[in-house]
Amino acid sequence: MSESGGTDLSATLRRIERAAGALATASVVRMDETLPWFRELPADQRSWVMLVAQAGARSLVQWLRAGGGTGEGTQEVSDEVFAAAPQALARSITLQQTVALIKVTIDVVEERVDELAAPGEEPQLREAVLRYSREIAFAAARVYARAAESRGSWDARLQALLVDALLRGDSPDVLASRAAALGWTDAPPVAVAVGPSPGGEVAAVLHTVYRQARRIGVEVIGGVHGDRLVIVLGGAADPVAATGKLLTAFRDGPVVVGPAVPSLDEATESARAALAGYRAAPAWPAAPRPVHAGDLLPERALAGDADARRRLRHDVYAVLVRSGGELLETLDAFFAAGGTLESAARALYVHPNTVRYRLRRISEVTGFSPLAPRDAFALRVALTVGRLDPVVPTQTLAPPAGKRSQHGDDQRQSL
Repeated sequence: MSESGGTDLSATLRRIERAAGALATASVVRMDETLPWFRELPADQRSWVMLVAQAGARSLVQWLRAGGGTGEGTQEVSDEVFAAAPQALARSITLQQTVALIKVTIDVVEERVDELAAPGEEPQLREAVLRYSREIAFAAARVYARAAESRGSWDARLQALLVDALLRGDSPDVLASRAAALGWTDAPPVAVAVGPSPGGEVAAVLHTVYRQARRIGVEVIGGVHGDRLVIVLGGAADPVAATGKLLTAFRDGPVVVGPAVPSLDEATESARAALAGYRAAPAWPAAPRPVHAGDLLPERALAGDADARRRLRHDVYAVLVRSGGELLETLDAFFAAGGTLESAARALYVHPNTVRYRLRRISEVTGFSPLAPRDAFALRVALTVGRLDPVVPTQTLAPPAGKRSQHGDDQRQSL
């Protein structure tokens, strides 16, 4: 080969063409000897590697004839090496493993330079093989980059379909099939978070979510639904705390987390609560970020969320009615007195300690403390909703499921 890049290795090229099959076989044997993971590959994937090795030897000849790294079209010749195997090979073998395969093949060729090169052409062939190995490495990187882009776009579309199905309340079978295609393991508990999307390319938005989720060890599926970013979290013991570590994926604005459910099959309930909370969140400017959908029950009820109205009516108003009229009467008097305990006691003709006891009982049976401003607001809305639609079920109801445990002793004023 001349210094200008012209090819004068005609005899060597003919030798390499004749030896292509033997070089591929020797390379695969060496891979089997030196790479433990290669021995564990299925037979069809090993045969694909053999095809790639054979194509590599033929491509070396074409590459040299095209100018040996200086002529036009050398990139295309190098990329064609990997066209011999299906794209599935890129999903089965990592880029690092591909580089190891290339190194083994190049080592085998370099060891046989004296056999392959015509007399006097050994130095030119060694130099050409070194340059060609660089081209092949770049070609592998291009193949994997294209595969990653294609897979990222496909995953983004598939996740968008899953999010749409979740928000529509599609059947569990539809959710399960689409989630399985994305590798979702359904680690419990599962919760849905909704917040403003940062905009831009959807794949880039989801990539940010995945990167952060891997750092905190939770499973996620995400999708952009209009101007909202919807994230399904799995395996987070505290979904609100986990969402708090993903906030940089959202644009500024409220981020609402639905209640935790056992599996993706039931995540529609969490999604509906999160969406309703997101729509109602502007009514509580001081809300924490993220905020649990259960903490927005009064705002959701005022915004027309039927589920929030039902919870307040059944889990608060109905519970007070069944607990005896004195609790409801005391709560009315306490609110009428502007939250002044002594004034409420005088209006009821009872001792202030009696009012204290009844307020404590209200807190115990409803999960809302009349002495905490936020809880008092929820209780007022619950009384209003209950009296507008006074449907009181006869069965015993559990404490309000939508109410967050964070409204415990650490956030309530002691009674």
